[in-house]
Amino acid sequence: MVPLALAGVAVALVWLAPGLLARQRRLRPAPRAALVAWQAVSLGGVLAALSVAPAVLPLLLGGDDLRSHPWLVALALLVTVVVLGRLLLSGHRVGTRIRQARTEHRELVDILGEHDRDGLVVLQHPTPTAYCIPGRGSRVVLTRGVLDALPDDQLAAVVAHERAHLRARHDLLLEFFTVLHESVPPGLRSRTAMAEVRLLVEALADRAAVRRSGAVATARALVAVAEGRAPEVAMAASTSAPVRLHLLALGSQPLTASLAYALAVVAVALPLALLGLAWA
Repeated sequence: MVPLALAGVAVALVWLAPGLLARQRRLRPAPRAALVAWQAVSLGGVLAALSVAPAVLPLLLGGDDLRSHPWLVALALLVTVVVLGRLLLSGHRVGTRIRQARTEHRELVDILGEHDRDGLVVLQHPTPTAYCIPGRGSRVVLTRGVLDALPDDQLAAVVAHERAHLRARHDLLLEFFTVLHESVPPGLRSRTAMAEVRLLVEALADRAAVRRSGAVATARALVAVAEGRAPEVAMAASTSAPVRLHLLALGSQPLTASLAYALAVVAVALPLALLGLAWA
């Protein structure tokens, strides 16, 4: 029956697909398309789970005798209510935690750092580090070490990378995935999925740095800040540096992007098609 099929699709997209998708390294050279695929798979899983109860309604409205299968109605309602409840609870917890931590760190940076005329905050620390604090009152934070170590073109690449995060609100994308990740029961979560999404977000910001300063300057800047450490609430240029250097060397892959977009369409269309079939 359609409700059971939707439940199966939800389990497949939420539990099995993230691990499989994380191992598809061929999607990495097209980070924008890969992120669309990741979002579509996650959204498809949520849609499938939330559609289980609505898929039972046509049977009830059509006069089908479900008294012999009361478990089906109960299970459909339970799946939808539990999924919705966990999503709302996870959204509240993650949103509150992230915004509180960012506010506290932003206040600390404003006290310890120096604001320059380019809108950057400079911390007096010798380790080359660069990161941004997204959200309201966003900041791009650099250490004195990165200012002293990098020539102008590499420094411009680092700043372009961080500002790309802020401009595209990559933090909201990561928050979306974090909410979904923490809404899934611990035994079903995929840590590799979250790590892959973070890598793709950084690779996407690298593209902005390349457009600003070129691939060579961006790669050298990435090596220079690779040892830097940023707060957990920030988005740092040093994340997954070796893999990102490899992706910079590969460049764009149009065929890979097409494959990722096709996967995204299937992931969203499948639960919608099943729900439409239930009401047909």
